[in-house]
Amino acid sequence: MRAVLSNRVFPSLVLLLSLGALSWGQSPATSPEPKPEDAKYQYFRVGNAEDKVTHPHFGIAMMGGGTDQDPAFEWMCQLADDGDFLILRATATDAYNPYIRDLKRCQLNSVATIVIPNKREAMDRAVREKIMQAEAIFISGGDQANYVRYWQGTPVQDAINQRIKDGVPIGGTSAGLAVLTDIVFSALNDSAYSKDVLKNPYDKTVTLEHGFVKIPQLVGTISDQHFAKRDRFGRFVVFLARILQDGMASDIKGIAVEQENALLVDDKGHATLVGDGYAYFVRPAGKSEVCVPDTPLVFRDIPVYKINKNGSFEIALWKGTGGEAYKVSAADGQLTPNPPAKSIY
Repeated sequence: MRAVLSNRVFPSLVLLLSLGALSWGQSPATSPEPKPEDAKYQYFRVGNAEDKVTHPHFGIAMMGGGTDQDPAFEWMCQLADDGDFLILRATATDAYNPYIRDLKRCQLNSVATIVIPNKREAMDRAVREKIMQAEAIFISGGDQANYVRYWQGTPVQDAINQRIKDGVPIGGTSAGLAVLTDIVFSALNDSAYSKDVLKNPYDKTVTLEHGFVKIPQLVGTISDQHFAKRDRFGRFVVFLARILQDGMASDIKGIAVEQENALLVDDKGHATLVGDGYAYFVRPAGKSEVCVPDTPLVFRDIPVYKINKNGSFEIALWKGTGGEAYKVSAADGQLTPNPPAKSIY
């Protein structure tokens, strides 16, 4: 595991390059970052300049943010069958390219990054073509509101979903994980904080979108990341309550991953964890008791199953082994565990 943050952002330098290929180790020139609405897409590639068609096998790498997990990327590389690995992002640089290239178990044809900074650039045919040539796709961290604003309803979204249908493995970290599930906390009004939204589940920061990415194994789910580190369980319960209350789904499943961990899901929905933390599987039995504006949420006895690297979970069956089952309840602006002696995390 490398001590490299998943954002992989160097704010003092932004690399600008039109569509083309870079050989290993070559560095493009630098220039000031344009405003997002004026920016052109950027494409960075290391390795073979020519596309290679391989036979990828589907899987989902759900990374909780923070330090990247080498084994999770190596798992994706193996699923890609040594083809072309593509990073998608809305801002920043190509810092993932050398990182993935240097991993021992990533003998890839190429590693490339496309920075797609606005909706206009997401309409470019060349961007879609590059996505369609990828044997693995990874969505970087950042701000998921940018992904929703810039990519939804464009050829970028269409190409991602087509490659999923084609069996290409997909992954995401932090904001990139947020957009992998069927229902997305879109953060269109900034982030949501547990202490605020438990007191008012209709706080303006609770913004939810549906159907951005279509992954069969994650139909009817929502995700969250940096889970215990940023105390997000309270807001996660609010998301679940709102989805049910607002009729977005009649049955909702939540999958949350702690930062510096990665949940690896195979094509059958079998999930295992990489890292020293936990992943959480949360599925309410029905609607909350009270979910109205300007009133604390009341939502009792929500089942939780928690696993670490020694456990596993079958998403299709919604059943885990080697983990721990308990319940949480929301009332009076607080989230409490059952049994009371344990932590909500």
